[in-house]
Amino acid sequence: MSSGSLISVEALAASAGRLRLLDARPGVEVYASGHLQGAVHADLNLQLSSAGAAGHDPARGGRHPLPVPTTWAAQLGAWGIGPATHVVAYDDAAGGNAACRLWWMLRAFGHRDVAVLDGGLRAARAAGLTMTDAVPPPIPSLPQYASAGWRLPTVDIEEVEGRLKDPAWKVLDVRARERWRGEHEHLDPVAGRIPGTVNLPFSENLGPDGRFKSPDVLRRMYLDLLAGTRPENLVVHCGSGVTACHTLLALELAGLDGASLYVGSYGEWCRSGRPLGRG
Repeated sequence: MSSGSLISVEALAASAGRLRLLDARPGVEVYASGHLQGAVHADLNLQLSSAGAAGHDPARGGRHPLPVPTTWAAQLGAWGIGPATHVVAYDDAAGGNAACRLWWMLRAFGHRDVAVLDGGLRAARAAGLTMTDAVPPPIPSLPQYASAGWRLPTVDIEEVEGRLKDPAWKVLDVRARERWRGEHEHLDPVAGRIPGTVNLPFSENLGPDGRFKSPDVLRRMYLDLLAGTRPENLVVHCGSGVTACHTLLALELAGLDGASLYVGSYGEWCRSGRPLGRG
């Protein structure tokens, strides 16, 4: 079954050969060791961010800043993706690393026909989908994707500071609770959080089977979190602007569209000299 932004393994199997399948697991060596048949690799550091660019500084834009729109447009063309292409992204973290980031980037470019494989590689393997280490045949490239640039709302670090002072807004951190509390930190140089944020880990979007919870359950969960705040007045962030996209997908499934992505996220904030919260 497909529900717009999600696709089941059964629907994926039935659509084989009629879509562009992208493996969004970080690291080309992971992809090379085995991937779903027909999938091409979309690397977080090389294609889904500008982290691999010369001069990248996490203190200015975070650990995984967005690529410039012209670079992303050219990459989509190189993958053979045009406005009519049906795209499916998967990873081995139920969308958190970094299939939902890829979904968000395509949606932000105005591309509607893109879905994340619900349950990811775990569900695909359980269903017996074919894995291979063979590189798929070259994809016929298309012209650079025609887009006006990023269309979905984003905020920068100064805007986040302003939102935190405005009672009409909420800033949501989707990292694990212990990271939000500042008990430990394994990806950024100092533990803590952006002061004044609320916390709901992106893992709460998933049921015990590793698939997204139903839209009704997600809607109740996020309406409780919002507590009267408009969805358009929510800023979502994580450590580097990747798993935040998992929650942005969950919000869409819940019918609560409009939240902004803080791409720089905690990785930028904690390097900026701004105050940190703990406890």
